[in-house]
Amino acid sequence: MKDAKRAAAAKSSKNKRSLMPDKTAKTAAKATAAKTGAAKVAPKPAATPKPAAHKAAAPAAAPKVAAKPAAAPPRPEEKKVVTQRQGFKANEFVVYPAHGVGQILAIEEQEIAGAKLELFVINFMKDKMTLRVPTAKVANVGMRKLSDPALVKKALETLKGRARVKRTMWSRRAQEYEAKINSGDIVAIAEVVRDLYRSESQPEQSYSERQLYEAALDRLSREIAVVQHSTETEAIKEIEGQLAKSPRRGAKAENAEGDAEGDADGEDMDSDGDDNAVEDEAA
Repeated sequence: MKDAKRAAAAKSSKNKRSLMPDKTAKTAAKATAAKTGAAKVAPKPAATPKPAAHKAAAPAAAPKVAAKPAAAPPRPEEKKVVTQRQGFKANEFVVYPAHGVGQILAIEEQEIAGAKLELFVINFMKDKMTLRVPTAKVANVGMRKLSDPALVKKALETLKGRARVKRTMWSRRAQEYEAKINSGDIVAIAEVVRDLYRSESQPEQSYSERQLYEAALDRLSREIAVVQHSTETEAIKEIEGQLAKSPRRGAKAENAEGDAEGDADGEDMDSDGDDNAVEDEAA
C-alpha cells in the first residue's frame, strides 16, 4: 500500500513538472510577441511628419510671385503733367516771331543728350508745322502773347497813314522789311503792309516786293483774326478797307508833300518812277 501511494505521488509530481515548462513557454512567447509588435508599430509615426514638412514648405514660395507686380506701378508717376510755364498755358495762342501765330498744344518733358528739358509744343496749323521750344528760351526767341485789342486798333490805324519809303537800294529796304516782319511787333508789321501796298491804279509790284507784302499781310491778318475771333478772310477785308483810306502816291502834289514830310523825318518819299527804277535794278 505504501508502495502504491509512493508511485502515485511520483506520477503526479512528474505531471506537474511537465506542465510547468508549457506554461512558461506560452508566457514567454506572448511576451516576445508583444515586444516584436511594439517594434513594428513604433516606426510608423516617424514616417508621418515627412508629408507635413512638404505641406508647410509650399506656402513659403507664394510671396515671390506676389512681389513681381509691385515693381510696375511707379512708371506712370515718372511723367509730370504741366499746364503752365513762363506765363504761357497749354491750348493758348501765342506769337512766335519767326513763324507768326501758333497754338501751344502741350508742355512736355523730354530727355535730350542725358539732360531733361521742358518744352512748349507749338502747332502752326496753316503751315502744317509743329515746333518744340525750350521753356527757358522763350524770352530769347521773343515768343509773346497775343496783342490786346488796343494794340490791334493802333496797328489798323497805322495802315491809314502815308507810305514812307527810303531812297535806298531795294536789297537794303528788303532786309529792313524782313526784319520788321520777323520782329513779331504787330505795329511794325502793319508798317510793312502799308509801305508795300499797291492799289489797282498804281504800278504792279515786283516779285520780291510782292512776296514780302504777302508775308506781312499773312502775319497781320492771322493775329487780328485770333484776337477778334473772326476768320482770316474777314481780317484781310478789314485791313484792305483801312489801306483804301490811306493817301496813295501817284500825283505830283502828293509827291511834293511827301518829300517835304520825308525830309523832316529823315526819310524821303520816292516817286513811282524812281521807286520802280530801283526795284528793276534789284530784279
